[in-house]
Amino acid sequence: MRILIIGTGGTIASAMTERGYKAELGIDEILSRAGIKKSDGVKIDTEDVLNLDSTLIQPEDWVIIGKAVFRALGEYDGIVITHGTDTLAYTSSALSFMLRNVPVPVVLTGSMLPITEPGSDAPRNVKTALTFAVKGLPGIYVAFMDKIMLGTRASKVHSLGLNAFQSINYPDVAYVKGNDVIVRHRPALPSGEPSFDPKIEPNVTYLRLTPGLSPEAFLRVAEESKGVVLEGYGAGGIPYRGRNLLEAVSEVAGEKPVVMTTQALYGGVDLTRYEVGRRALEAGVIPAGDMTKEATLTKLMYALGHTRSVEKVREIMGKNLACEIST
Repeated sequence: MRILIIGTGGTIASAMTERGYKAELGIDEILSRAGIKKSDGVKIDTEDVLNLDSTLIQPEDWVIIGKAVFRALGEYDGIVITHGTDTLAYTSSALSFMLRNVPVPVVLTGSMLPITEPGSDAPRNVKTALTFAVKGLPGIYVAFMDKIMLGTRASKVHSLGLNAFQSINYPDVAYVKGNDVIVRHRPALPSGEPSFDPKIEPNVTYLRLTPGLSPEAFLRVAEESKGVVLEGYGAGGIPYRGRNLLEAVSEVAGEKPVVMTTQALYGGVDLTRYEVGRRALEAGVIPAGDMTKEATLTKLMYALGHTRSVEKVREIMGKNLACEIST
């Protein structure tokens, strides 16, 4: 059994400096501090590909991480990626679209407290990820506080608490208890030859709908973007009273994809439910269904990396690629 652990930085790799916590530790030191030996029934190899606070992670870094994972697929029985928590769910979603049909468990994890601090959750999370990488299911997952969540369904829901991640609109895949993996749900992931498709368009803007948002502001944002994710209210809809944002969206949606998700954590978007939603559909808005905000954004980047056709983007956004959307 061979496992690769890839380090990318984040809180888990941070130490205190005069300017606050900064990612400085390599993956070997993280494992040492976590009390994990590199040859104890499982042979562990390590590779540091980045060492960044995850606030600094950019779409180009997803490609770097994806390349490292894809190179390792034929050599290892499982892969763990340590990552900062702030953008971890974006990375797990992006990798799920770029890396298809992975034949082994690929597990992202991190920590809310640096491993250099007493009481850090880093050892627990790394051990959880490592156990699932050894005994778990093929696919891309997030491991946190003994839970295993599908990579396209995990979202960070707490800025400070240790139980910072939840699986949104989808059951937890498994739980890890000691050395045991208790599988609760097996994702119906596609099968086939593993592939790596890194074509993404980073120039996508995520815009939150708020009372008073002007059509002019939306048009300025849309003009500078290849596509827009509009985070609406509840089941979805676009205001047209007072400030006719709907007219501006309609003007853009014929030329560039405008995808609507929701500010509500659970339930997703249903643009057929209310009159304001149906008007949005008629304007050309693409519904995100029950995808997380992270999956919605990264999937639109992925779609635009392959086509500029609004209708083809609509088709890709509605297709279930990695169990990211309920159909």
